[in-house]
Amino acid sequence: MLRKANTNYVVPLMTKRFPNSAGSKAENLRRLVDKGYLVPQSYICTWEAFLAQFQNKAAVIEEMEKELAYYLDPHGHYAVRSSANVEDSLVHSFAGQFDTILDVAGLDEVLHSIQTIWKSVESNTIRSYLKRIGQDPQEIKMAVLIQEMIKPFFSGVAFSKNPITAFDEIVVEAVQGSATALVQEGRTPLRWVNKWGGWIEQPEDSEIPFDLIEEVVGQTRSISQALSRDVDLEWIYNGQKIFWLQVRDITTLGEPDIYSNKIARETTPGMVKPLVWSVTVPLPSRAWVTLLKEISGQNHINPSSLMSAFHYRAYHNMGVFGRIFESLGLPRESLEMMMGVVPPGAGRPPIKPNQKIVLLLPRIMRFGWDKWTFAKKLKAHYPRLYVESRRFSLDPSPNLGEDQLIKIVDQISPLNEETAYYTIVTILLMQIYNGLLKTRLRAVGVDFQEFNLTEGMEELKQYDPNVQIESLHRQFEQLSYTEKSQIRVGGYEAFRQLSIPYNFRKEMESFFEQFGHLSDSTGHFGNVPWRESPDLILELIAGYEATEEVISKKVSLQDLSVKGVRGWFFRLLYRRARQFRLYREMYSSLYSYTLMLFRTYYLALGEKLTGYGLLQSQDDILYLYDDELRAFVAGERSGKDFFQLVTQRKDEMDQCKDAILPEVIFGKSLPPIITSFTEKLSGIPTSRGYYTGTAKVVLSVRDFHKLEVGDVLVIPYSDVSWAPLFAKAGAVIAEAGGILSHSSIVAREYGLPAIVSVGGATLQLRDGMQVAVDGYIGEVTILREDDSMLKKGAHS
Repeated sequence: MLRKANTNYVVPLMTKRFPNSAGSKAENLRRLVDKGYLVPQSYICTWEAFLAQFQNKAAVIEEMEKELAYYLDPHGHYAVRSSANVEDSLVHSFAGQFDTILDVAGLDEVLHSIQTIWKSVESNTIRSYLKRIGQDPQEIKMAVLIQEMIKPFFSGVAFSKNPITAFDEIVVEAVQGSATALVQEGRTPLRWVNKWGGWIEQPEDSEIPFDLIEEVVGQTRSISQALSRDVDLEWIYNGQKIFWLQVRDITTLGEPDIYSNKIARETTPGMVKPLVWSVTVPLPSRAWVTLLKEISGQNHINPSSLMSAFHYRAYHNMGVFGRIFESLGLPRESLEMMMGVVPPGAGRPPIKPNQKIVLLLPRIMRFGWDKWTFAKKLKAHYPRLYVESRRFSLDPSPNLGEDQLIKIVDQISPLNEETAYYTIVTILLMQIYNGLLKTRLRAVGVDFQEFNLTEGMEELKQYDPNVQIESLHRQFEQLSYTEKSQIRVGGYEAFRQLSIPYNFRKEMESFFEQFGHLSDSTGHFGNVPWRESPDLILELIAGYEATEEVISKKVSLQDLSVKGVRGWFFRLLYRRARQFRLYREMYSSLYSYTLMLFRTYYLALGEKLTGYGLLQSQDDILYLYDDELRAFVAGERSGKDFFQLVTQRKDEMDQCKDAILPEVIFGKSLPPIITSFTEKLSGIPTSRGYYTGTAKVVLSVRDFHKLEVGDVLVIPYSDVSWAPLFAKAGAVIAEAGGILSHSSIVAREYGLPAIVSVGGATLQLRDGMQVAVDGYIGEVTILREDDSMLKKGAHS
């Protein structure tokens, strides 16, 4: 049935009575205009014309021609775009599915273009798209948007949130001329990424004015805020003003699972064996859940959803953390901000309080007070936890049965979980106090790296193996030439058989008691601890070389003139930063010790399985999952071929051991195993300076002997057990870590240039390579052998 003569098919975008049949694209542009943003002069051919043309097309076309003649400039040029009822929704955008016709001149061409867009509803492309998303073609109602063409100097698209990662950053892509080249022709645009007001990505050379891009970013942010949603925009610049051609919701965002290993590479570094994964990941995950519940009150968080393994590497599910933080009005990346791994160039994140945060305010205040006074808890609980951890024997009785060993593991678990909680909170608070102190130091013109935070902290030394190693080395040097030779040849067993001075023997036993739980990675128990490698540790002590202390004196508290209230607050932050630096070492050491206890009792179980002929060696138990072992102990002895499982998992780990995995993985799909090589590597600079020297790749304690004084130390990660190496190194390159990782802290204290988060460094750098380390911009350059322009050891 045709419409009455007094109703129109064509209406201006700015009509007072906006029709319900204008389509999503037109509705979104009308909202934009209502908010005060510039849109080209536009008209709408409502979908009532589209529906009516199926009954009497000639009459509809005749009516439309009259109405278009009334509104359009016969000499004007227009862009004719679809505005269907199904477009630009939160679920499906239909971007690029329907036709868009640009630079249409004259009434007849506009009318023809409208009919072309109507016909595009029936195209094979649309039918295929509709089939894929499960939508009925009969549901489509096609309105058409007619926009005055704007002469383009520059044009492009903008996203108020990263459409791929859902990160809180504005992405702008732009080209010279029309955005057709960008949207339809696939030309590679120039790209800018702005995070919280800072630029984390921008082209080196651009003919597009930077102030224009800043204006696009500013308007994109304000449009998103005005419409209260994240948007995908198309814009054009005519040499004077920015016009917005299109606005729609970013349909790709949703709530994706985003996995990041920025934190996990330091807390759970390297490849994680199945047993280690199934035991040590759930416990700290439950500690994280406890912490998140304290903040948000949410009780539905599943600990197993917080971490996943990709190619046997640990990743945190930042989607879960992000959704919790967003519910509190905080940025999704708050966790990584607290851990010091924010992308270089990013500004300060905006805090967006919402209504829920007001309801949570009492809980948040209690949480804040608890963490402000948290040092009292740390001091009070450490003696108890230390005593509890020492009540478990490091030499389990061979008479213990399988079920008894599992029961002891179950007794260790709550101790480990509680220690994990205190360790996590301590690290987070240390990061916060260091960040606040860093800001205050900057205000008085002092760089945090040049400030002596640990001056006079003698208590730290008891957690630094270097101190004891140096003392043991001095006593070793006092032995006779024959005794030293016998120890070097016979190792720790020869040491025990010799008539060694009592103090030396006693200090050695004390050393293993205090530091025997350390390993190549104290974040999990899959690696051999020092107590199981006494020969290697004795070799380390014998070959220890102490170097001169850093000559350049760091700024101390006494050097600063900070008075009044500011001085009081500065000294408070100073005390807190020092306090939590100590607690970090205390609780990290305690946590590592509880992990070694797990190793001790599981290996005892592995020895029994080996005796039954189920494993080739006790270490093979590390390739089985905890539930598989518990099922066996519970009596389910059939259906599991441990030999086959261990062989399969060893093969899998061997195949992906050299994989260079991305820092961020989206979804659950395994990323491909990729190995790439380049002449330049980049990472995060964490300790200033330049240095050129010989690279030595150190993957474990067994490689310690390779490092010579002045070498560039290349490591996968670092914790306290690697500290002896820093005394020899000239610079440090680490695959993992952040500004306050162990390698970064120690490098700054030793005055060594350091770069962390250098992906694939231990694979791409080889022993003997000459490398230049730039600790200012985070760049490692592999030098040619004949490059005589660069001198070795150039510290700056």
